Amino acid sequence: MDTATNKLATLSPKSAEQIMEAERIHDVLLLLENLSCREETTVKLILDCLYDVGSANLINQKFRSRTVNGTLKMIARSSKPVFRMIAWRWVKKNCPQLITDWLYEQVKFQKATPKKAEIVVENAQIPTDYPIKSADQTREIRYLRSQVRLLVAVCMIAITSFGGSFFWLSYKLEQTHLQTMQELQTQLKTKQTSVNTAD
Repeated sequence: MDTATNKLATLSPKSAEQIMEAERIHDVLLLLENLSCREETTVKLILDCLYDVGSANLINQKFRSRTVNGTLKMIARSSKPVFRMIAWRWVKKNCPQLITDWLYEQVKFQKATPKKAEIVVENAQIPTDYPIKSADQTREIRYLRSQVRLLVAVCMIAITSFGGSFFWLSYKLEQTHLQTMQELQTQLKTKQTSVNTAD
C-alpha cells in the first residue's frame, strides 16, 4: 500500500493526468461497447436503412441497363440478411473503438497542423500499364465478386430445381402414359375374350 502511494506521490502531475485521461477514455470505450450490445436492434435497423440506400445508389451508379439494374436490386434485397449479419459483427468489433478515437480527438483541443502544400501536375500522363487501385475500388471489386458468387449460386439452385422438376414431370408423364396403355390393353383383351366367347 505504501509503495503504491509512494509511486503516486512521485508521479508528476502531467503523468497523473495522462493516466486519468487513459482510464476515462477506456471507460468511454467500455460504455460504447455496452451501448452497442444493448441497442443491437437499433444498430441493425440503422444498418438496414444504410444498406437499402447504399445498394440502390451503387447499382444505379454502376449499371445503367434497366433489366440488369432490376435484377441486381432483387439480389441486393435478398442478400440483406447476410449483409446485416456481417455488418453487425464489424460494427460490434470496430465501431466502439472508432467512435472513442474520434471523440478523443474532439476533446484534445489540439491545434490543427497546417497541411503541406500539394503540387498539382496538370496534363500528367499516367501509364495505363499500372492502373492505380484505391481502397474503394478494391472494396467494390470484392463486393461485386461476392455478388457474382451469390448470383451464380442462385442460378445454380434455380437450374437444379427447374431441371429436377422437369425430369420429375417427364417421369410422371411417362408413368401415366404406361398406365393408360396398360389399361387400354387390358380393356382390349377383355373385349376380345368377350367377343370370342360370344362366337
